[in-house]
Order: sequence, then C-alpha cells, then structure tokens
Amino acid sequence: MSNHHEYIGNKLFEFVDINQEGYAIFDANDFLVYCNKAYGQIMGFERNEVIGKTFSQILAMSFEAEKGVKTEHKDVGSFLARVSQQWRSSQYRLFEVETHDGRWFLLSELANETGDVLIQTKQITEQKNLEKKLLSSRDKLRRLALTDELTHVANRRCFVESVEAELSRCQRLRKNVAYMILDLDYFKSVNDTYGHQAGDEVLKHVASLVKETLRDYDIFGRIGGEEFAVFLGQTEAKEALEIAERIRSIIENNPLSHQGVRIQLSASIGISLAYAMNCSYVEMYNQADKALYQAKNEGRNRCVLYESYCGG
Repeated sequence: MSNHHEYIGNKLFEFVDINQEGYAIFDANDFLVYCNKAYGQIMGFERNEVIGKTFSQILAMSFEAEKGVKTEHKDVGSFLARVSQQWRSSQYRLFEVETHDGRWFLLSELANETGDVLIQTKQITEQKNLEKKLLSSRDKLRRLALTDELTHVANRRCFVESVEAELSRCQRLRKNVAYMILDLDYFKSVNDTYGHQAGDEVLKHVASLVKETLRDYDIFGRIGGEEFAVFLGQTEAKEALEIAERIRSIIENNPLSHQGVRIQLSASIGISLAYAMNCSYVEMYNQADKALYQAKNEGRNRCVLYESYCGG
C-alpha cells in the first residue's frame, strides 16, 4: 500500500512539474521548499535560483531585477512592507497580479495547520485583456451617450444632469448662480448659403471658442441645433455679464474660414440669475430663454440679462 501511495505521489509531482500553472510550497519559516518550473518563471528566475530563499528574498530579487510581480512602488522596502501585510493574512487568499512581461495571474494561497503555505497560479491574461476591452467599450459608449457627436461638448442630457447636480450643491452653499443660452444669429442662412458642411464647421468653431473662454469649473453644452448653454456656479451678476460679453465678442471677432470663404459670425445671449436656494433648472432656463428672445428682437449680437433674479 505504501508503494502505491509513493507511486501516486511521484506521479503527482511529475504532473505538477510539467504543469503550465505555477505551484510553490513555503514552510512555516517562509522558506521556499518546492516550486515547479512555471512558478520560477513567473517570478523571473529558474527554480534552482529561488528554492531555499525566503518569500521576502524572492520578492526582493524580482523587484531589483524588474522581473516577476509588477508594482508601482518606487523602493523595495515599501513594496515588501505592503506585501507582508497581506502575506499569511488568512488561511485562504485569492488575488490577481500582473508581471513585468505583461501577463496576469490569479494566485491562491492556502495555509495548513503547521504553517506551510501552498501557492497555486492560474494565468488569466486573456480574460484580463478581454475585460480591458469591455471596460474601454463601456467607457466609449458612455462618452458617446453624454457627448455631442459634432462639437464634442456635453449634449443636452449630460448638460442638464450636470447643471442640476451643481445647482443642488450651490443651493446647499447658498451661492448665487447664472445660466446663459447662446444662439447663433442667422445660422439658417449659413446653411442655405454655404451648405450644411459649413454649418457643421461653424458649430464646431463656436464650441471651441466658447470652451477656451470659460473657466475650468463652468458647465458648457450644446442643447439644440445652433443653441448652446453655459452654467456659472457661484457667480454674481457683474461677473456673469462680463463672461457673456467676452463670449459674444470672441465669436464676433473670430470669423470662420471655410474653403477660402470668410464666414462672419455673431451670437445673441440670454442670461438669468438665481438665488440658488430657491430656483429650479427649468425656471432658470425659461428666464434665460425670454432674455434671449429679447436680444433677438433688439437686433441680435448682444447680451441681455433677465430683469429679475429667479427665486429672489
């Protein structure tokens, strides 16, 4: 019977030795007493170079040679300190690691009652690459869902959601805010005279000009055909008017050159102001829209402020 067990044990080790997945056994004092060829290669060495070394010594060797497990730590001390917090932290542990050669492995650590630890590895590079592609596709779809395809600024849905969130924050802080609607003057005549491609170039040109004019924390989006909107958080009337006039001026003073033709542009801007603690997005939009209508009626290419504060 003992011969049978010995035979089975020898065969088992033969299969483990030639297995593509890594196997290693550390004793209670953390010395590596056995590993197959695959485990040594994962760590970046031949197995005769690592057997007899402690767990920390092997990791230090890998770190210094820039082989084996990849880490963002700049020095070996901090790397070993982090790993030592997790090593032997439970009887069974499962975790993922990336190696310097770009492979990914799922590692399991299993400790027995005498303190020996069995490490088993399974390569999951293909699964991780697929996961990255899926995450990248998801992020791309999300960007497409929230971004205007032509101008690459926020679309109406994204703009409204962002403004409502910021409006809520300003309400908590009891800060005044401003909302402006920007509408390109005589945009239909641009399409009729120069074609829809020119119209698209105008929209992209204007979006780029406005983005350069705004502050990093302002919210900007395209909410209709030739209509854009800007939300200014924590902004007083004087500052809102200055920003609106700056936008109007930069559009007027930067005509679009399209296929050798100079297309003069201008925009009308309607502005609403709010005591954020008492105002909704819809109310601000409606007031800015009325101010825009007034700007159009008064001759276009101008900024008009709605006569009273929303919620005041």
